[in-house]
Amino acid sequence: MSISASLVKQLRDQTGAGMMDCKAALTETNGDIEAAIDWLRKKGIAKADKKSGRTAAEGLVGVASDDKGAVVVEVNSETDFVARNDAFQDLVRNIANAALSTDGSVEAVAATAYPGGSKSIAETVTDAIATIGENMNLRRSARLDGTVATYVHNSVGDGLGKLGVLVAIETTGDKEAARAIGRQIAMHVAATNPLALDVSDLDQAAVDRERSIFSEQARASGKPDNIIEKMVEGRLRKFYEEVCLVKQAFVINPDLTVEKALAEAEKEIGAPAKIAGFIRFALGEGIEKEESDFAAEVAAAAKG
Repeated sequence: MSISASLVKQLRDQTGAGMMDCKAALTETNGDIEAAIDWLRKKGIAKADKKSGRTAAEGLVGVASDDKGAVVVEVNSETDFVARNDAFQDLVRNIANAALSTDGSVEAVAATAYPGGSKSIAETVTDAIATIGENMNLRRSARLDGTVATYVHNSVGDGLGKLGVLVAIETTGDKEAARAIGRQIAMHVAATNPLALDVSDLDQAAVDRERSIFSEQARASGKPDNIIEKMVEGRLRKFYEEVCLVKQAFVINPDLTVEKALAEAEKEIGAPAKIAGFIRFALGEGIEKEESDFAAEVAAAAKG
């Protein structure tokens, strides 16, 4: 099949591999992007796909919390200029506060009453589009119950920023001490973007995919099967340490894993504690950039 320049660019943006390597990978996999990524990784040309690196959207992430739990919402706008607008910031902050009375689902948040008004949040957002003069939407929301710590990165105001994290700590001990270590863990989550809380929470398909890639890489060494098996298991353990929150090296004290850092904090908490869950919203996550005409860019560069 014919491989388009735009498809080559998409793969290059996702993997950082060279143009010719990307074209070869797509040719070998009949234009299947995911299969091409695996092909490049098996050849040692590319690392795991970092989808968040190629996403873009404007707006704000807002967080709010009370004694019962915490919520995080994402409201998108067309431009960053609007995200700096006081009216838009008030809108996102009020939506987050109103979301505390819901189960955290987008549908429930959209249907709940906007603070200080008679209209729903969905209706208020529609009105704001006309007032502010730019398209916007409540894209997603989520909630964690119990003792929940919050963290906002790139903050532009109280509870507002480009990235929001919730971390729930399950304990019968001191709630404030639990929230203190929870906030540090939330900062860690903001920095490392773990795929799952622990190994049991990982998507089995993702684990199988990594195992397949590691196996093929190990076989290329020409070593015996029993050695290859040990190599694969070793690489999987390292993979778990990289992507599972409790197994990651704690960014605030890399000598400890997150799990061990929480265990040490139990002295202050006064009771056993564990992470019950976490949520991380990065602004624009999963929204693709509008791509320019890559073929035209190459032609223009060739012309000098």
